Amino acid sequence: SHIFKKNHDMTKAWKGKTEQLLRVDEHDFTMRPAFGGPAIPVGVDVQVESLDSISEVDMDFTMTLYLRHYWKDERLSFPSTNNKSMTFDGRLVKKIWVPDVFFVHSKRSFIHDTTTDNIMLRVFPDGHVLYSMRITVTAMCNMDFSHFPLDSQTCSLELESYAYTDEDLMLYWKNGNESLKTDEKISLSQFLIQKFHTTSRLAFYSSTGWYNRLYINFTLRRHIFFFLLQTYFPATLMVMLSWVSFWIDRRAVPARVSLGITTVLTMSTIITGVNASMPRVSYIKAVDIYLWVSFVFVFLSVLEYAAVNYLTTVQERKERKLQKRFSCTCGIPHSKTMMLDGNYSESDANSLAGYTRNQMVSEEEKQEKIVVHLAMSNESNSSKKKGLKSHVGLRIIQNTHAIDKYSRLIFPGTYIFFNLIYWSVFS
Repeated sequence: SHIFKKNHDMTKAWKGKTEQLLRVDEHDFTMRPAFGGPAIPVGVDVQVESLDSISEVDMDFTMTLYLRHYWKDERLSFPSTNNKSMTFDGRLVKKIWVPDVFFVHSKRSFIHDTTTDNIMLRVFPDGHVLYSMRITVTAMCNMDFSHFPLDSQTCSLELESYAYTDEDLMLYWKNGNESLKTDEKISLSQFLIQKFHTTSRLAFYSSTGWYNRLYINFTLRRHIFFFLLQTYFPATLMVMLSWVSFWIDRRAVPARVSLGITTVLTMSTIITGVNASMPRVSYIKAVDIYLWVSFVFVFLSVLEYAAVNYLTTVQERKERKLQKRFSCTCGIPHSKTMMLDGNYSESDANSLAGYTRNQMVSEEEKQEKIVVHLAMSNESNSSKKKGLKSHVGLRIIQNTHAIDKYSRLIFPGTYIFFNLIYWSVFS
């Protein structure tokens, strides 16, 4: 049969109070240990329980951690036969001296108190003390969004004594880099935690002096997949959708105008949605560059059709004016003039049947009008070559099909080139 031994109960062996055992009433614990002597060393280690949230709008982070302090106070030493420590809760903390460590740049912080204050005090017979508490702190983090959302952010939680300078209290990491422990289950929805590390340095205040300051640094890299689905991919689709108008007939004004306006408004909505969840910084972010360049491409596609429509209107107006100007039949009925082309000679024109002498015009006027009519109906090969050489630029501009044709190549090619540069620079 198993024999269960009961542990020795110190409350039965010790008839006095805990304060009498630790001689709390015999000392003035309002002063630090070894007051007037060298600085008391206080070791610190931290175990990060969770990294709760990162706020870009408020530029802060919330962290829950176990903060532990180690120091020696000979006033708390007590006789012990088994050299075992004694553990107390937060009620004894109010009666002894503890380091006055606070969080620099902290916005909000509190010690958990469910179901009781999460404070532990462990005292060893030689006077060494372990003081531990569970804290949730919200601290400021200066973020740089110039590469957002392809950015990495480095935040730090800073610990420092509020009253004691480095001449009275020497705050240090107890085990160097091993003083910081993190839970393996820590994860964030938008960030990948790349590294946790510790540093320390001196902080100077002009009115009070130098203080030891400890830093808990952690580096976060933003997950890009969310922004690819919510921002980059829709913006790219809107730009590609604006190119569809290049394949629509230029005479389909409602179709091309409505498509252009729809894509412009959609891009405006995407830009507004992204900026609504970001702080109002005074510099340009990486996502702003992409969205505004995409917006410019969509806007240029609308202007492209405006140019096509305008040039088409100008060209048709010129053609109507020319038709009006040369609608004169030159004294010849319209049914007959349509038979004239560049192969008819002047004698053939004079010998056309059905014309009276009164219908014939003078030789000089007839020759001039026939030449004009023939030039409009069918130019000679030599005049065609001269026209092609001298008016090739004007023909390309006035040819609305050519503008759409060139836009089908220039717009996608330029946008692909922009994407190559963008992702090579910011990724």
